[in-house]
Amino acid sequence: MTRHLGRFCLVFVRRIQLIVIVCALVVGGSASYLIADVSQKYINLAKRIGAQYGNRAELRIMAWRRTVEESRGLSVSQQLQNVNNFFNMLRFVSDQEHWGKNDYWATPIEFLATGGGDCEDFTIAKYFALRELGVPDDKLRLVYVKALRLNQHHMVLAYYHTPTSVPVILDNLDKTIKPAVQRNDLLPIYSFNAENLWLAKEKGRGQLVGGSSRLSLWTDLNNRLTDLEG
Repeated sequence: MTRHLGRFCLVFVRRIQLIVIVCALVVGGSASYLIADVSQKYINLAKRIGAQYGNRAELRIMAWRRTVEESRGLSVSQQLQNVNNFFNMLRFVSDQEHWGKNDYWATPIEFLATGGGDCEDFTIAKYFALRELGVPDDKLRLVYVKALRLNQHHMVLAYYHTPTSVPVILDNLDKTIKPAVQRNDLLPIYSFNAENLWLAKEKGRGQLVGGSSRLSLWTDLNNRLTDLEG
C-alpha cells in the first residue's frame, strides 16, 4: 500500500510540474520556476533566443532544459516518456509553411525557438535529448517511414532495449509509446543514428549501407547545432 501511494505521489508531482511547463508554453509569464537547475549556458541561450523570437520562445528553451535536468537519473522508460511528452506539446507545421522549403531538418533549438516543426523536427529533438541523458546511440534510430494511413512520408524515433529486441516507437502522430509490432500503420524505409545508415529490411534491424554523413540534411543540421550552442 505504501509503495503504491509513493508511486501515486510521484506521478502526481510530475503531472503538476508538466502543467506548470504547459502554462509557461501557452500563456507565457515568469521563467523563475524554470530557471532552477538550468546551467548559465542555457539561461544565456534562452535569453538570446527570447530576444530574437519573443518571451514564449525563451520559456520553451527553459522548459526544455528543466525537463532534461529533471529526467537525469530516472529509468530509461521514464526518460523516454518525459522526452516524448514534452516535445509532443509543440505544434506541427510543414517545412514549406515554416521555412519556405520542401525539406528542412531543424535543430532542437530552432524547433523550440519557433514553437513548431514537422515530423523530422519532433524526432530529431527527442533523439538529441535522449542522447544528452546518456541513452547510448546504438540503442536509438531515427526511422524514415511511410505513414500508411496518411499515405505520406514520416519520421519516428525507435529505441531498442537490447540489440535483438523489438524497438518502441516515439511519435508525434500516435503520442503513446508502443512496440513497433503495434505500429502496422508505419512502413520503414531507412534508419540512421549519429554513426550509421541502414536500409529497412522485412525483418531485423536493416542492412548497413554506410555512415549517416551520407545524409546531407543530417550533416547540415549538426553543423548548425554546433554553431547555435557555441
